[in-house]
Amino acid sequence: MEHAIVFLDRESVGANVRRPGFPHTYTEHESTWTPEEIVDRLKDASIAIINKVPMRADVLKQLPKLKLIAVAATGTDVVDKAYCKEHGITVVNIRNYAFNTVPEHVIALMFALRRNLMAYVEDVRAGRWGKVDQFCFFDHPIRDIAGSTMGVVGYGAIGKAVAKRAECLGMKILPFDVVPQPGLVDFETILKESDVITLHVPLTPETKNMIGAKQFKMMKPTAILINTARGGLVDEAALAEALQAGTIAGAGFDVLTKEPPKEGNILLDLRLPNLIVTPHVAWASREAMQILADQLIDNIEAFVAGKPQNVVE
Repeated sequence: MEHAIVFLDRESVGANVRRPGFPHTYTEHESTWTPEEIVDRLKDASIAIINKVPMRADVLKQLPKLKLIAVAATGTDVVDKAYCKEHGITVVNIRNYAFNTVPEHVIALMFALRRNLMAYVEDVRAGRWGKVDQFCFFDHPIRDIAGSTMGVVGYGAIGKAVAKRAECLGMKILPFDVVPQPGLVDFETILKESDVITLHVPLTPETKNMIGAKQFKMMKPTAILINTARGGLVDEAALAEALQAGTIAGAGFDVLTKEPPKEGNILLDLRLPNLIVTPHVAWASREAMQILADQLIDNIEAFVAGKPQNVVE
């Protein structure tokens, strides 16, 4: 059998994607936006490669030849997995590829916020340093990393990799996860005791808006929140209010509820030096993207060989 493979959003993977080692046709599209485009481009495909293209039931029911959706990411919330399971479409994803890049991004955000780097950079650019009498000025608090406490929400591979780096910096780790394992604490303890909270859980109905106004009020006023997982984990309006009111000290986000934010976002309207928003790039080091691209094709080859791997139920 010759498989027809179609990659719907090739521009989302900045790495070399090798061709599978079995008979196939292969088509790439830099981006795909509408349901009509999805159906037209996948009408003869047996294998679809996607990153963030939504694959919902209304689209999937028009694709009777489709046998595999290979997601070029870990998160699979863009796929109607219940429909796929019911209709025999296998869904596979990427795992354990961002073990360096995401933790490094988290640590970078943590240092920038704990030391108020953005605020001081903006002050220097505005000429404030040249107007003071002393050799320096201390308008923004600077806090050590060593001796502080990090709460890790989601203690899987990425969460553990972040914790390992934080421990090397002299931080105390408070881990939380729904999967039982030694040393875990409850979510409320993390909220109350952490100086830094970093999120590493998938977006599900149970985790949506898991941090909102109530949770911000439980956090220390000196605490910072880092989210490199999914935007929907945090109530963005509540975060904006917490930052403006000084309920928490800062936030570093690599994700938003809707991406890209073509219609704007409440966080992007804020002009606060204690809020850093990056455009969903924590995962995207060159090294990590190549690991992802190689695993993507490994997943497809394993499926065609009858030994599917990284299957999402």
